[in-house]
Amino acid sequence: MGAAPGQAGAGPLQKDSKVAVAKTQAVGAAQRQVTMKGLYFQKSSTNEEITFVFQERENLPVVEDNYVKLQVKACALSQINTKLLAEMKMEKDFFPVGREIAGIVLDVGSKVSFFQPDDEVVGILPLDSEDPGLCEVVRVHEHYLVHKPEKVTWTEAAGTIRDGVRAYTALHYLSHLSPGKSVLIMDGASALGMIAIQLAHHRGAKVISTAGSLEDKQCLERLRPSLARVIDVSNGKAHVAESCLEETGGLGVDIVLDAGVRLYSKDDEPAVKLQLLPHKHDIITLLGVGGHWVTTEENLQLDPPDSHCLFLKGATVAFLNDEVWNLSNVQQGKYLSTYLKRCDGEVIKRSF
Repeated sequence: MGAAPGQAGAGPLQKDSKVAVAKTQAVGAAQRQVTMKGLYFQKSSTNEEITFVFQERENLPVVEDNYVKLQVKACALSQINTKLLAEMKMEKDFFPVGREIAGIVLDVGSKVSFFQPDDEVVGILPLDSEDPGLCEVVRVHEHYLVHKPEKVTWTEAAGTIRDGVRAYTALHYLSHLSPGKSVLIMDGASALGMIAIQLAHHRGAKVISTAGSLEDKQCLERLRPSLARVIDVSNGKAHVAESCLEETGGLGVDIVLDAGVRLYSKDDEPAVKLQLLPHKHDIITLLGVGGHWVTTEENLQLDPPDSHCLFLKGATVAFLNDEVWNLSNVQQGKYLSTYLKRCDGEVIKRSF
């Protein structure tokens, strides 16, 4: 007795339907089990050696609240400040590597107001981030991101964002740079120095810089607009204070952005530091009335005569802490947004 035509026709369809459901379930399970590799570093028990390792990471959960899910297109490698991590009680067995990232927004949380999927963004992951920038996908709070200017490539955005924020913080927030001011930027051929020079020129300032080698000197002399003076300190014979006073007609410079200073006498300093860095007294001498000294020297020591000289000049000293914007909830995203939006990518573009 044969089967009814309807039943005979339904058999293959039911079988195909079951196969399709099974495949869908298998794909869903595979997606849930997707893992990605992220780069982390691990300190040895003696804190003398750092080991870099790849670790498997499960697929990120659905984003919530103010968080953004980001596909990383470029990530910059910067020095890991283990000393600061220890001071902030943020030490871990494995710490994520790569914090300056640029990429495309994949998904946003319900409370995200600045971004939407497919937006191109750039930012810096916080110190306590559990996700490494060197990974395919990361999850980050929206306050650590800003929109990437169209004229800036992925690599340029990730490669310049950190030093760009440092330079802008030093010149805009800490020293109030304005047109016509004279600025001394130490080690101008460095990443920070190069961006600081361009930002200073962008604001109409007169820029003086130092070079630690012949190659650095040639690099700085090729810049356009040209620098007012390039001081070659590679042989240890140049007098930075005298050169700056000569260039400014004895008035001194309005703003100094150092790359470190010597604090002690020649007998107590390493040979390399003696050759390339000015003494703190030189900085105080070349600083003009009402000047601003922005220093990266975290252990700066000023004796009473030094303070008195700064008092007579009405000068100020400010410390450039790389993480200051990151450690304050009030400042989250403020420096990032201002730096990128005001420059509109033009200054960053010329850094490469």
